[in-house]
Amino acid sequence: QVQLVESGGGLVQAGGSLRLSCAASGRTSSNYIMAWFRQAPGKARDFVARINWSGRTTYYAGSVKGRFTISRGNAENTVYLQMNSLKPEDTAVYYCAADSRIMYSNYAPDYDYWGQGTQVTVSS
Repeated sequence: QVQLVESGGGLVQAGGSLRLSCAASGRTSSNYIMAWFRQAPGKARDFVARINWSGRTTYYAGSVKGRFTISRGNAENTVYLQMNSLKPEDTAVYYCAADSRIMYSNYAPDYDYWGQGTQVTVSS
């Protein structure tokens, strides 16, 4: 089992920045793909960004590309999401996800492990 804990959410004005962190514990290894998803009230859980186990390959949703950056920490069991130029439409609960069976996926059901989520609210 793997446990994921997100932190770093909060309230920020449009144009501001936030950095989310996700710490993995339990049966972790360096072979996990990790990703961020987000879910706004009444909407589906949407893919935001993912990073492979080595940290060399990343992929972003079109709506955040150029504004958000996903990265892995030196310990490899931590992943970050640097969010710049935030917009009100970025408001959502952000979830960290991980899986060891897949090489890449933007599809939430493909991920076995999830954090509890952290709220990000962007005011206009």
